[in-house]
Amino acid sequence: MTSSPIAPGSRLASRLGFSDRVFVGPAARRVARAIEDGLERVENGLAEDVRVADPLADATSRYLYEAGGKRIRPVLTLLAAQLGEGNTDAVIDVAKALEMTHLGSLYHDDVMDGADRRRGVPAAHAVWGNSIAILTGDILFSRASQLMSRHGDRAIRLQADTFERLVLGQMHETIGVQPGDEPIQFYIQVLADKTGSLIAAATQAGVIFSNAPTEYEEPMRVYGEKIGVAFQLLDDVIDLSAKPEDTGKVPGTDLRAGVPTMPYLLLKAEPDAASRDLAARIDEGVALIADGADPAILDEPLTELRDHAVTQKTLELALAWTQDAIHALDPLPRGTVRDALTRFAETLAERSS
Repeated sequence: MTSSPIAPGSRLASRLGFSDRVFVGPAARRVARAIEDGLERVENGLAEDVRVADPLADATSRYLYEAGGKRIRPVLTLLAAQLGEGNTDAVIDVAKALEMTHLGSLYHDDVMDGADRRRGVPAAHAVWGNSIAILTGDILFSRASQLMSRHGDRAIRLQADTFERLVLGQMHETIGVQPGDEPIQFYIQVLADKTGSLIAAATQAGVIFSNAPTEYEEPMRVYGEKIGVAFQLLDDVIDLSAKPEDTGKVPGTDLRAGVPTMPYLLLKAEPDAASRDLAARIDEGVALIADGADPAILDEPLTELRDHAVTQKTLELALAWTQDAIHALDPLPRGTVRDALTRFAETLAERSS
């Protein structure tokens, strides 16, 4: 007995987190097959593009790539490209470049956040030290720029503008809220810059470099940015109840490192005494951890935060951003691409339930 071939769209749907019912029918299966073929080109290309002649740089540059990842940004670029001419050489190169930019940012983020693990393996800085991890991220940013430079000023500007937003988002997160800033809006802008900008570049690039109608470019950019914000808000919720064996991260990693999240910010805005007391205990624990205390001292306060109403409020805010992302797709033609983007957004929201 021979095994049945995997239906077109099954692997893609699994990667995006939903069932393959979106890819039912000949036209939808053709779209799914095109995206899967494009993703194979992206993966094969990345495996070569992250290689470096220097042995140490080669090992460090391949480290997080080989640790895995869903390649959501390339998938979204390829999906958007089906609104135009599909998997052009430019679409493949830009999809690779944006994924390499994402990978490079992970090396830097883990250093700045003091994260111990990434994608189920020790963080690069835990293996090679901070300096090597930072320089590895720089190598990947350089390789991404080289790929973008093949496709003219538009590609170079897209990369440069996106990279600037990534850096500004990280910088603003690092310095924190300043006098005159509204904390909640400040945090949303950080999320839009750090995460939303790169996903927006991915969806926008699929339109630009497949020569799709220009009127689709702005809706796809808006969709990508809103999805990025929603993703991070949901991550704030999931982080409080995460299982290390599933995520490779300790629950409350950001808060333990002194990085505010939306539930914490909403907690600080609550007027009741119990909320103020919980916020004070979290602040005290963060300060003690910064002085060398065991991070486990925050286990109980973070459990209370997980069960607090502000975490449900964060979930509701994330769902609102998800719905806004779906509404941004209204100018797109009805069909497989729009259906898949809609279902991706819906599934993103469902992952916290």
